Amino acid sequence: MTHSTALFAPARLPGLDLPNRLVMAPLTRNRAEADGTPTPLMAEYYAQRASAGLIIAEASTPNAVGQTYPNITAVHSPAHVTGWRRVTDAVRDAGGRMFLQLQHGGRVGHPATSGLTPVAPSPVPLPETIFTPEGHRPAVAPREMTAEDIRTTVADFAKAARNALDAGFEGVEVHSANGHLLHQFLARNTNLRTDGYGGSVAARIRFTAEVTEAVAAEIGAERTGLRVSPGNTVNGIAEGETEELYPALAERLGGLGLAYLHLVHADPDTAVFRAVRAGWPGVLIGNPVLKKMSPQSVLAASEALLAAGADLIALGRPFLANPDLVTRLRIGAPLNEMRDRYFMYVGGATGYTDYPALDAQPADPAGESIVALDGDRVA
Repeated sequence: MTHSTALFAPARLPGLDLPNRLVMAPLTRNRAEADGTPTPLMAEYYAQRASAGLIIAEASTPNAVGQTYPNITAVHSPAHVTGWRRVTDAVRDAGGRMFLQLQHGGRVGHPATSGLTPVAPSPVPLPETIFTPEGHRPAVAPREMTAEDIRTTVADFAKAARNALDAGFEGVEVHSANGHLLHQFLARNTNLRTDGYGGSVAARIRFTAEVTEAVAAEIGAERTGLRVSPGNTVNGIAEGETEELYPALAERLGGLGLAYLHLVHADPDTAVFRAVRAGWPGVLIGNPVLKKMSPQSVLAASEALLAAGADLIALGRPFLANPDLVTRLRIGAPLNEMRDRYFMYVGGATGYTDYPALDAQPADPAGESIVALDGDRVA
């Protein structure tokens, strides 16, 4: 039976209509060429998932020094733009819409991968090994960014955003989450600076704000989203003052008219979620914590976030294994099980484009309708 829920109601981002409120979250899969150029296999993968209300394509680096791992996508050369254009054309032909996530790894990088010493707010190395083309290697101490490095990096993000539009994306998502460069500026343990970019909450949010503002100025605020992960400790991050950081960031950027703010592992029961929702005037995307990979669990977590004030729901792993996730959730069909994690990042079609879709879709029962949210804001 069709699941009657606001999750499947049409929604709208500034300047972009969405057929439903399900967003495919950015998922790094390491299927690009060594130089970061997207491959034809990637076009097939994303086109399979075009029924999502919005696809946010995987993290793509805005410059060479921002590369994290091998075979990560990039968007700073003509070849990258051409490769991404194949992807966006395939998705558009299948009826979909795409944003591209822009991610600089900061200290999450290695000379064996990029050929360059990574840069970061402070020379604090990643407290773990990092995967490179030569296997796992000890992390290196990053070079502390100078004022000129900061200005150049801000400009690189803006240029990458322009490249993304040239490649056919509807917009971009600035990645300030999961322990990468912008998140490193937010966190006390990775940002030891004593200039205007370190110390106080206002100073630590400055770099993320300036990157986001520069991207919005380049391509339009309505084409610019921002992703954050309050309290996330991945990649050795210890933020400090989490409950002050994110409301302050939302306040600084709230007047720009951004396409959305995207919260990773959003928990509607936390003070941070409530404060950000209360202070953010625009569209909020919530990425829920999933305890089980069943349609019932995914729907319950998604609907709880919608009820708490999220406008759109971003899902990662469910889309990875289910190219037709929207249909499966709508009719309550079982979900494909994910393959061994080995296939997540090794390249090739196995565990990537070979997940099956449903053979047939039962017709909607007569009389059922999709319920829209009141006060639609549309993440």
